[in-house]
Amino acid sequence: MTNGLPPAWIFILGALLVPLWKGRLKQGYLLLLSLLSLINLSQLQAGTYWTIRFLNYDLILLQVDRLSLAMGIIFLAIGSLAILYSLHVKESGQQMAALIYMGSSLGVVFSGDFFSLFFFWEIMAIASTFLIWYRKEKVSLDAGFRYLLMHMLGGCALLTGIVLQVISTGRMVLQPSAGSLASWLILIGFGLNTAFLLLHTWLPDAYPEGTITGSVFLSIFTTKTGVYALTRCFSGMEWVAYMGGAMALFGVVYALLQNDVRRLISYHIISQVGYMVAGIGVGTAFSINGGIAHLMNNLLYKTLLFMCMGAVIQMTGKRKLTELGGLAEKMPITCATCVIASLSISGAPGFNGFVSKGMLLSSMAEAHQPMLEWMLRLASVGTFLSFTKLTFFTFFSKNDRMEEVREAPVHMLLAMTSIASLCILIGVYPGLLFSILPHPPVQYPAYTFSHILGVLQLFLWAGLIFMLARNAFSPHAWIILDFDYFYRRAFRWMGWVFQGPLNDLRLATQEACSRKVQTLVRLSRNPLAFLSHPHKRKATDYDENLYRKPMGLGVLLAILFLFFYGLIYLLTS
Repeated sequence: MTNGLPPAWIFILGALLVPLWKGRLKQGYLLLLSLLSLINLSQLQAGTYWTIRFLNYDLILLQVDRLSLAMGIIFLAIGSLAILYSLHVKESGQQMAALIYMGSSLGVVFSGDFFSLFFFWEIMAIASTFLIWYRKEKVSLDAGFRYLLMHMLGGCALLTGIVLQVISTGRMVLQPSAGSLASWLILIGFGLNTAFLLLHTWLPDAYPEGTITGSVFLSIFTTKTGVYALTRCFSGMEWVAYMGGAMALFGVVYALLQNDVRRLISYHIISQVGYMVAGIGVGTAFSINGGIAHLMNNLLYKTLLFMCMGAVIQMTGKRKLTELGGLAEKMPITCATCVIASLSISGAPGFNGFVSKGMLLSSMAEAHQPMLEWMLRLASVGTFLSFTKLTFFTFFSKNDRMEEVREAPVHMLLAMTSIASLCILIGVYPGLLFSILPHPPVQYPAYTFSHILGVLQLFLWAGLIFMLARNAFSPHAWIILDFDYFYRRAFRWMGWVFQGPLNDLRLATQEACSRKVQTLVRLSRNPLAFLSHPHKRKATDYDENLYRKPMGLGVLLAILFLFFYGLIYLLTS
């Protein structure tokens, strides 16, 4: 048996007590919650615990195995550093939303059945919406509403699929499924959170509009719980693998076109998640290890990138590359950590991204998937170019308007330098990462001569392209349209249909029905008036003697009808 609690409840119940604390005590309480959750995680042992009987089904709130433990470790580690980064936040509501969001994500990871997973899945969607709304600007309120709407649609698809799955199989246990309508609906629900193409538009729309700390939390959990769910239920599906390759390419192309720093990073979430999805879709033990390794590394460097850009936005009030520049001397620690994150996400030797990207590319070759391998390699070129653009135009390009800018607060720098150190540590000692992957033993030589040479050649070519075509990569103020343009056009047309033809039909139907109702009202007031000539009908005053005659006449007619009906029945029986 284990003495551990489901990690979700430490944060969800702990969030309810946040308004009781103020100032330094609140900051200490938030850090204490993180510490307690890490201690609790160390008590968990493999097995199934906290099972509740509900409607003849077992709800499993704590299923512990190597996959859920690996996810729990990285979620708690990076989530705790995100709490440290956000200690300056004053609004208790925003802190509560972040804790509930973090707790519900852990609830998804440790759920052992579909119902428990769905329960935490929906809490996660609602709590994360408030991290967007708490920015309290119209653009963030609108983006949060669209975000919530998309996740409600995904939740409906997921719930419908779960119900159909349970009806057809009689089982609620979280398990692989494929081929049925239920499995496709579940895949749509998971795919929306994972930002599958055509379902991805909520991500670059909402993440840049959240609060500075809220966007950090958003970058950690939603898409990664989607990848986890795919690993549980849809590993080895070739269609999913090619979706991952397409996501990797699409994300870098759109990232290169962005001017808003957080929108650029948001599109790279789609690209980096594509790497993970490709590994999960190939479905071998090696590729799944590569996908989960890349998930864990991505949580480090992508969270660090959001932290760095959040610090830049907080200290400068600017978020567009056309307005930034010259910050390397003003914010040297932020600059250094951003460079480390950029090298990590690009897969430079000595950094954690080099290890997991190499695993994924090797697993593609081992599984005889040359097209997927080259899709991911091409995406790597775009990744290097994107973050060369981000770091150069944010920190090193000339800008004389940044005279008064200072370095970020100490607690933010501490969180950023801690994550940067982990990026280097895992890059230098990849065995730390290999030891917690779901399919041991991991026998992958990360630093081979051919791999290092290949990556360096890629960097040289990409760097040469950037230098020769720097003007082409310069930030701009264009409006870049995504697939949501077509959604909005379609909904606008639907709105015209609803407000025009359908509304006219509704009004005509309502008017016709209203006339019938008025006729019936007049009939009920004076039934005998309708026995007169139609042109002589008119409303009359109430007369109780007038109303007695038709009632007696009606009773007489009813008796006569029953008499003849009974007579016919007797004669024919």
